[in-house]
Amino acid sequence: MLDLEVVPERSLGNEQWEFALGMPLAQAVAILQKHCRIIKNVQVLYSEQVIEVYDLTKVKLKYCGVHFNSQAIAPTIEQIDQSFGATHPGVYNSAEQLFHLNFRGLSFSFQLDSWTEAPKYEPNFAHGLASLQIPHGATVKRMYIYSGNSLQDTKAPAMPLSCFLGNVYAESVDVLRDGTGPSGLRLRLLAAGCGPGLLADAKMRVFERSVYFGDSCQDVLSMLGSPHKVFYKSEDKMKIHSPSPHKQVPSKCNDYFFNYFTLGVDILFDANTHKVKKFVLHTNYPGHYNFNIYHRCEFKIPLTVKRENTDGQTETCTTYSKWDNIQDLLGHPVEKPVVLHRSSSPNNTNPFGSTFCFGLQRMIFEVMQNNHIASVTLYGPPRPGAHLRTAELP
Repeated sequence: MLDLEVVPERSLGNEQWEFALGMPLAQAVAILQKHCRIIKNVQVLYSEQVIEVYDLTKVKLKYCGVHFNSQAIAPTIEQIDQSFGATHPGVYNSAEQLFHLNFRGLSFSFQLDSWTEAPKYEPNFAHGLASLQIPHGATVKRMYIYSGNSLQDTKAPAMPLSCFLGNVYAESVDVLRDGTGPSGLRLRLLAAGCGPGLLADAKMRVFERSVYFGDSCQDVLSMLGSPHKVFYKSEDKMKIHSPSPHKQVPSKCNDYFFNYFTLGVDILFDANTHKVKKFVLHTNYPGHYNFNIYHRCEFKIPLTVKRENTDGQTETCTTYSKWDNIQDLLGHPVEKPVVLHRSSSPNNTNPFGSTFCFGLQRMIFEVMQNNHIASVTLYGPPRPGAHLRTAELP
């Protein structure tokens, strides 16, 4: 049985691992994989706002090192009051037949012993504070850890500094455009800076960096740092759709990607010039073949509207835009989509099905069958000359 420490407004865990509010899903999955011998049965139900314990019989729980739920200690209202102290009167939810007792960043739901007790605690039957008290002996059915004073009004918190683990994350990614199409990316980056080995001195660092088509790999390294992985392309499966007569001629060199997993961005470099020729932005939606590999890229893409009575008007596409809405803004693509089948090997099938690639304004939108955007690939001619970076230096 897991023995876990409850930290209101923050986390649930032990000395080896911790599930924290605001933690990237990939880190939570990595914890489950690492401790698979202890945590054997897993069902993924995702919430970005709360941590819920829905069956207290399967875990031991303690607060400030003292157990309030275990095989020997029942989580009764008296035990909760002894462990956590006084708080506001409980709130009864008639639809759920549950009492909710709220602390800051922590909420307990109590199950009534019998249906006959329910009418006594309905709002219409409430007469004074006595009617707001939770019945003696009532036990906790569920527990919630969240940010703020109220479970109903809680919002997803920012990623805690303890989850950065030396990585840099992107708060937002703006696609830059020129007169013909995308020209580069402007990234607002977050990092956890701290003193030598002192978590107490940790603080959030926020800074902006820009990368463009035609930048060298040295330019990108100086702006974004080292990638998590470098991937060399063995083949270009989209090359057959190119009108170029040399498309069937095998290349002597392989183009290569810089994979920035925590930014949700891939950058493709030309094998001969070593300059940027493509950006790939990942949304990390469940149900996609690459789910949980990349952190979600919170991008904003200005799109040129082609509807009637509009002259140079632009609309913004975001990570959460649906493909139908984009088509309504821009008009339907001239060509039919390219169907993309992903699998780890020729003999394997992709359980999530195929995706569809639409080309618009020097961009390719990879669309899932549920109408969500899986990724956006940006193409553009390399910019001549080098960019001045003086203003961007810290």
